Formats: sequence, C-alpha cells, structure tokens
Amino acid sequence: MRLFIAIDFNELNDYFVELQSHFPKNGRLSLTKTFHITLKFLGEVQPHIADRVIESLKKIDFGQFSVQLGSIGVFPTDTYIRVVWVGLQPEGRIMELQKQIDDALENLFKKEKDFKVHITLARVKYLEDNKSFLEQIKRIKVDSKKVEVKSFMLMKSTLTPDGPAYGQVEMFC
Repeated sequence: MRLFIAIDFNELNDYFVELQSHFPKNGRLSLTKTFHITLKFLGEVQPHIADRVIESLKKIDFGQFSVQLGSIGVFPTDTYIRVVWVGLQPEGRIMELQKQIDDALENLFKKEKDFKVHITLARVKYLEDNKSFLEQIKRIKVDSKKVEVKSFMLMKSTLTPDGPAYGQVEMFC
C-alpha cells in the first residue's frame, strides 16, 4: 500500500476552497480537494513494514499545539511553478514532529532532505504566463486562521483517474 504520514487540515476545507477560487485563470491547475501537511511520504510499503511503522510512530511523544495560516507560496521556484501552497506559523513544532518521525523511522526509510511546512492548494499543469500568475497569487490575502493540532496520522493513498483517494490507517495523539 502507498503510505504517508500527515497532519489533517480538512476543518479548514471551505476556507481553502475559497482561497482556490481566487487563483488566476491563465493556466491549468489541479485543485486539491483534501488538505493536509505531508510530514513524510513513505511510498509503497508491505503490510509487515506498515506494522513496524505504526509501532515506531506510537512511541513518539506528541503534544498538542496551535498553528495559524501564513502566506501563499509556490514550488519549486518563482519561474517554474508546479505547486501552489499555504504556509503555517510558527513552523517550529511541526518541524520538531517531522524530525521525530524521521528519527523513529530511520531504520526503515531515508530521512527527508528539504522538508518545508506547507499545505498544497493546487498542482500546476500549465501556465500561460508565470510572472502574471505569480503576481496574482501573491496578492491573495490569507486570513491567519488558528488551528489546534491534536494528532497526526498514517494515511493510505490510492491513485485513481479522479486523483488520489486518501484513507486513515492509524491516528496518533
């Protein structure tokens, strides 16, 4: 099964959809339908390894914390845009959790190299004009909505013709 570890942000689903409605129309975008931070992508994992992942993640000392929405950004660069995302502030507790996950799974998976705290809002397929698109994206005002992070999850991702379908495997509080 195809697995990843995430923090769910679907409680802000309606707000994220509203943000997406302000995206420029000068390109082809695949808008995200569910919203989360991927803390670690594991890829295809055999069931016996998934059991070891769950046992390792249960040992993480997780404490609840609050974050708020930050600004909109793009990956990988301003001149080559493939993802539109929204950041979170402060990043410290999420970065700490991601490091704990990396450490807990270091015997099973490679550590993340360039982890960036973000929630994907859209994948960019094609843009008529990168510069214009970026200028319009940067003008979108993001409300600094506060979210209580009470858990993280091991998620399953099934690829379908309509995009990925996600399911929760295990929750960690």
